[in-house]
Amino acid sequence: MSSTLHDVVVVGAGPAGLAAAARCARAGLNTLMIDENAGPGGQVYRAIGRSPLESPGVLGTDYWSGEARVAEFEQSGAKSASATTVWSLDRTLELGTLHQGQARMIQARQVILATGALERPFPIPGWTLPGVMTAGGVQTLLKSSGALPDGPVILAGCGPLLWLLAAQILRAGGAIECMLDTTPRGAIWRELRHLPAFIGSPLFAKGLSLMREVRSRVPIIKGVTTLEARGTDRLETVRWQASGETMERRIEHLILHQGVVPNVNLAMAAGVEHQWDDTQLCFRPVLDAFGRSSVPGISVAGDGAGIAGAWAAEARGGLAAIAALRNLTEHAHHPEASDAEATRLRATLARHQAGRSFIDRIYQPNLAFRVPSDDTLVCRCEEVSAGQVRDSVRLGCEGPNQMKAFLRCGMGPCQGRLCGLTVTETIAQARGVSPGEVGYYRLRPPVKPIPLSALAEMPVDDEAVRAVVRG
Repeated sequence: MSSTLHDVVVVGAGPAGLAAAARCARAGLNTLMIDENAGPGGQVYRAIGRSPLESPGVLGTDYWSGEARVAEFEQSGAKSASATTVWSLDRTLELGTLHQGQARMIQARQVILATGALERPFPIPGWTLPGVMTAGGVQTLLKSSGALPDGPVILAGCGPLLWLLAAQILRAGGAIECMLDTTPRGAIWRELRHLPAFIGSPLFAKGLSLMREVRSRVPIIKGVTTLEARGTDRLETVRWQASGETMERRIEHLILHQGVVPNVNLAMAAGVEHQWDDTQLCFRPVLDAFGRSSVPGISVAGDGAGIAGAWAAEARGGLAAIAALRNLTEHAHHPEASDAEATRLRATLARHQAGRSFIDRIYQPNLAFRVPSDDTLVCRCEEVSAGQVRDSVRLGCEGPNQMKAFLRCGMGPCQGRLCGLTVTETIAQARGVSPGEVGYYRLRPPVKPIPLSALAEMPVDDEAVRAVVRG
């Protein structure tokens, strides 16, 4: 199969990808940045420069700072491939891409994965009903189309993004019936030792301002311990329990969120070593101080390396670019790869990571919202319930890869992105072991859906034919 060679390929056009690609290109590397969206920005700066929102105050100053990041990238000389899916990456640093229905292979000397984060699965009874959405989905609609759900909404869950979205909905003229806060009671008091670092970080003032803005206009129901979306053909009511009292309210739109986790699918498919993080309750890649992974030539930057936010992601993108420059010996001594630059970026990263431990710990979702009851679906693609997962464990299934043969969990279009952590933790609980011992899905290409016709139409050279034809 024919390949196009690039010095550096950056996958993802969010804060980390923009920073990495711009630095590599400024140093003279042939740099290509690939992203599935129509333009650069990622989820954080989605539709930046194209937002239909008339008031810049709706999304806030942090969002609009993305304009400078995109401009810096565009002036760097890096190339961009938007609306392009990366469906394969191997240890030889060959990537499979899909653009406008055409699949092709490209070759890199260095790869920087800046694939960002995914929302943590939030499997409650009824979460598949029409009318139930994720916070990330609603924010995408708001940023790209200026649209909001029609009528009042209920927000449920925990984490900083839920408060940010609530503020953005209110600023855009939307109505919030109430917020159901699932943050475990007493979490703040149990984590007081981490509070000083949080107060001294940039996150503290921003978080406090958002909470004040939302609390002044929205009823907050704290200590929610159970949550259920109810309806026949679509969402009709939301039922919850808090402080021992069960309540139910009619509503057409429920927005769920309980944090974000690294998007690890492409890195895992490439063979990058990962480990379980007991604080962020997810798998994250094993990296050195520059973001280099266990696979030579592959670095990971941004929230894909561990959740830390946009400003930390940008610093990680810069460090990954320095790693790429130093790995390519002819560019190892470029000013963009200097020790001074590395020191500056590490200091920036440390400043924005300060206090992150406090957020990670107080917003750890309750086990009941991560490992659901037997009749709740965990794998939406294959319609597999938590009870079926537990039944498989009783039959001797020890991990998610073996479970594929039992239930096809993780083999649907999402390739485990919506169920992976839930299945791992459900198996771990049933076996009485840690999620790290259970492990994650074994991921293989294509890691994103791709038409078979696109694969069949890929150009093939003599070497590829010899690799599969015997005799």
